[in-house]
Amino acid sequence: MIRITDIIDKVTEHNPDADIDIIDRAYVYSARVHDGQVRLSGEPYLSHPLEVAGILAEMKLDVISIAAGLLHDVIEDTHATSEEIKEIFGENVLHIVSGVTKLSKIPFSDSHVREAESIRKMLLAMADDIRVVLIKLADRLHNMRTLQYQTEEKRKKIAQETLDIYTPIAARLGIYWIKQELENIAFMNIFPDEYSNIEKLVSKDKEDREKYVETVKEYIRKTMDENNIKCEVLGRYKNYYSIYQKMVNQNLTFDQIYDIIAFRIILDSVPQCYEALGLVHALWKPIAHKFKDYIGFPKPNMYQSLHTTVIGPIGERIEIQIRTWEMDGIARSGIAAHWSYKEGKRIDENISKKFSWIQNLVDNHKETKDPVEFLENVRIDLYPDEVYVFTPKGAIKSLPKGATPVDFAYLIHTEVGNQCSGAKVNGRMVPLSYELQTGNIVDIITSKGHNPSKDWLKFVKTVKARGRIRQWIKTQEKDRSVTLGREICEKAFRKERLNFTALMKTEEMAKVVDQLGFKTLDDLIASVGYGKTTPLQIVRKFVSKPEAENDGSILDKLIGRVKKKKQTSGVVVKGFDDILIKFGKCCQPVPGDPITGYITQGYGVTVHRTICPNALEMNPERQIDVEWNVGSSDLYPVKIHIVAHDRVGLLADIASLISKSSSNILSANTITKENKTVDSFFTLTIKDTDHLKKILLDLKKIKLVIDAKRINE
Repeated sequence: MIRITDIIDKVTEHNPDADIDIIDRAYVYSARVHDGQVRLSGEPYLSHPLEVAGILAEMKLDVISIAAGLLHDVIEDTHATSEEIKEIFGENVLHIVSGVTKLSKIPFSDSHVREAESIRKMLLAMADDIRVVLIKLADRLHNMRTLQYQTEEKRKKIAQETLDIYTPIAARLGIYWIKQELENIAFMNIFPDEYSNIEKLVSKDKEDREKYVETVKEYIRKTMDENNIKCEVLGRYKNYYSIYQKMVNQNLTFDQIYDIIAFRIILDSVPQCYEALGLVHALWKPIAHKFKDYIGFPKPNMYQSLHTTVIGPIGERIEIQIRTWEMDGIARSGIAAHWSYKEGKRIDENISKKFSWIQNLVDNHKETKDPVEFLENVRIDLYPDEVYVFTPKGAIKSLPKGATPVDFAYLIHTEVGNQCSGAKVNGRMVPLSYELQTGNIVDIITSKGHNPSKDWLKFVKTVKARGRIRQWIKTQEKDRSVTLGREICEKAFRKERLNFTALMKTEEMAKVVDQLGFKTLDDLIASVGYGKTTPLQIVRKFVSKPEAENDGSILDKLIGRVKKKKQTSGVVVKGFDDILIKFGKCCQPVPGDPITGYITQGYGVTVHRTICPNALEMNPERQIDVEWNVGSSDLYPVKIHIVAHDRVGLLADIASLISKSSSNILSANTITKENKTVDSFFTLTIKDTDHLKKILLDLKKIKLVIDAKRINE
């Protein structure tokens, strides 16, 4: 276990004038309140905040960050209070500790909602003070390092959340050493067999590779020495998770991956970088389209480097990165390499601008109420493969790969997006669905009175654009629903010889609005128009009369109510037991999947997985709560994709395993590629997600099968 003296030594090493008193006090306080608590490993709980503080000290953060690291769990896990933290350590430390603290003590409907809200809370605090997320990353890193003490189910859950949220945040902040360590530990826990296989393959010819690395490094050093360029040349292995991703995403075997080892040339100045690039290209033939200039066009996380791929000394591809010492420091530590927090001062304004994406991320999601949608949108925002485009005035804008002129328009301003009627790229008119490329000059044409189109949702890539388009559509639908709802209510009230228009202005109606859980009368009327609230529910508040048998609600007419019968669909619509149900063909939900329902006119309720893109684009007002019928024994279709090396008997082995797993094959299609790999697509019948997971796990054990996964779309 790291000691407090080790942490203080690290702090004073890079900042001899640091006020270590606050670290000492934080250590003593943390030790006192955590006294008697033990981790799953059997170690005293204090070992965790000490390790977190040690990681922060390695990152050369300020004393406030390290004190907050020592205290990051005290509010959540001990009797310590916010008032006490503020009084002893000050407002700054309290703000950071509060931002890191999860919402475990607040009641939520389920764990998914709590997790989503905890991450939302962290992002909001992170936008205000970046130190919040740096401490959270250090906290997650130590928890991942000690993941072996958790149950297998918990390990996989934590590892998946790490891959989904924390590794992309580390990447966006440019802290690649944390990103890579988190990825490798997560990979080892989610796919232990694949991790072990790649580990063996990397180790297999390691001695030959080491000789090869030294040969290439000697070639580069000699060339640089001959041209009087002082440099350091490094060779590094790609991390296992990156290798696995490349094998799966590009259908490659291990032997087909050329950049298992990448080389790095580190120099003193930017001109030397370009000179070294020229010398490398003179030494070995460069590969077209494999050169990237991140010095001229830095990544949003401040990463700078020249990347090139060449044909090396024995005819193989070599990936080479060329950068200065300063760039290398930033490449390893990201924002932490530019740390400018001093006592009582804020981070440098120029650095803050580089991380404006954090504020944009918060702004994009502040109106998202559904926690599942929120998490899905955050994932989209955290995984951009950027393109860099120019405004007509020459300003550089960063957008995710695949972004369109509509995304660009909304990036400029919401009104520009709403009124976008056309676009020019490099002076030529292009469709609004055109995919922008790095270097494009984009000019948006707007027209007053022009409105967004629902079709834009099919091609926009940014959460901001999608959110603003949906917001506009929702507003339009609400206006129509208010009009329709008012007509329905007036008709229902007339049947009871009541004047709905007159009653709208009364205190009784205000009470009804509140009783039915709405903020305004318009919201209630719109809900009637959408079909989620029946006019009879409102009428009953004003008259006490039993419901007549022929009084059909708008919901009944809208979703197609049928006579009561035994529930056979496998899904229950909360509050009803006789609703027409159909499953979305786009996502094929099965028991175990989080699901949501969507009211459709005349076709009942359509059930989607909550992560289904179509479900995320639905008008929230037409959503209805649904849940799996636990007692159902139905079988459900699901599509899977198997990637394998071609061999005799492969298809027979796959079919046999599926049959033995109590599953039926509804359809099958195989494609053999030139590289002798086979893509097999099956539609199977399965009971639930556990049944599916077991089948996929068993399929991966078949000889020469590379991967087996569910197709989500």
